[in-house]
Amino acid sequence: MRVMVVGGGGREHALCWALSASPVCDALYCAPGNPGIAAVATCLPVSSEDIDGLVAVAQKEKIDFVVVGPEAPLVAGLVDALAAAGIKAFGPSAQAARLEGSKAFMKDFFARHNIPTAAYGRFTDAAKAKAFVSEKGAPIVVKASGLAAGKGVIICQSIAEGHAAIDSMMGEKIFGAAGDEVVVEEFLAGEEASFFAIVDGTNALPLIAAQDHKAVGDGDTGPNTGGMGAYSPAPIVDSAMQEQIMRDVIMPTVRGMAAEGHPFKGVLFAGLMISKGIAKTLEFNVRFGDPECEVLMMRLKSDLLPALIASADGQLKHVDLRWHDDAAVTVIMAANGYPGTPEKSTIIEGLDAAAKLDGVNIFHAGTKAEIRGGKDVIVANGGRVLAVTATGKTVGEAQARAYKGVDAIKWPGGFCRRDIGWRAIAREKA
Repeated sequence: MRVMVVGGGGREHALCWALSASPVCDALYCAPGNPGIAAVATCLPVSSEDIDGLVAVAQKEKIDFVVVGPEAPLVAGLVDALAAAGIKAFGPSAQAARLEGSKAFMKDFFARHNIPTAAYGRFTDAAKAKAFVSEKGAPIVVKASGLAAGKGVIICQSIAEGHAAIDSMMGEKIFGAAGDEVVVEEFLAGEEASFFAIVDGTNALPLIAAQDHKAVGDGDTGPNTGGMGAYSPAPIVDSAMQEQIMRDVIMPTVRGMAAEGHPFKGVLFAGLMISKGIAKTLEFNVRFGDPECEVLMMRLKSDLLPALIASADGQLKHVDLRWHDDAAVTVIMAANGYPGTPEKSTIIEGLDAAAKLDGVNIFHAGTKAEIRGGKDVIVANGGRVLAVTATGKTVGEAQARAYKGVDAIKWPGGFCRRDIGWRAIAREKA
């Protein structure tokens, strides 16, 4: 098959890395890709949000199957546009992608189908949103309803902070149009986990769980980001918890979307808060998480491509996936200034040395190739720039290898958290 991956981040590098090993894949393309992806796929200079351009290049290259990485093109209807052109794709339709594209739609869907979640209100009027915050008290969570690159969530420790968050989203438009409507919900305490299932409209195949680190700083401090690292397995999601999540969250969603006339196909990614053995759903995403995808692909033993095709074809009941027992940890190296305005164009060195370390893989997330002083160099071209990923017998061993990789990279313009996987490592030590 001729396969094209859409996107140019760490998630897409991990997907390309996995798909390039498939005996079913004869030719692999990525649009737009990045310098790391260029080592395993042919990069095509088309933006991941250029729907017409992506359809045109897929037709030109005679692509048989498209794997859509990011959420924006899914919400914009790329899968629908490809289907209209007779090209098969992995991912949900625009109507099904509303589960991520509109947190207001998602929360109302949870209510309609009795999916456990936090109590909430949804508002297009700032004064009413503030009144709701005043009534409910703090801590409380304010979320931009639309897409905000994983950063549209503010946890507020006081009523005043809640009001300020509403002003910044709805008044100052810090997340653009994503903040035209906000969701205000109760604060849930507990331990977060990321749970993934591949869905074919009727059936759902659970993947292994992972745990993300959203806060920018060590000890889970500072503002939320798109994710500063992840690890798998997540000890809190044992077999009993997986069964509960499939029964109470994933399958009611699959049945509910089908009943409402928009069957869901693709990856359903449930962000969960687990407390006292009960999982509540914080949010849905309709694509692989980033940086969770990096650890999932490192642990996947089976060929990924047939599972993605089975999702598109409605044939998942015939698919089984196998996983390596080893743990995996990914550490995000971000540009100074992130999650605010990141410094761009700083030179990154030592990537080859890091990639040669035992059990280490370097996935490019926000990089660009340039010529400086007559030399080919890699420079930072985004907020989250590299996903340094490693495997090991335990999370602790994988973490140690990942930080060896980090320390082999010479990049004064970047930083990372130094405690990725700390919950699991504390359990291992106990």
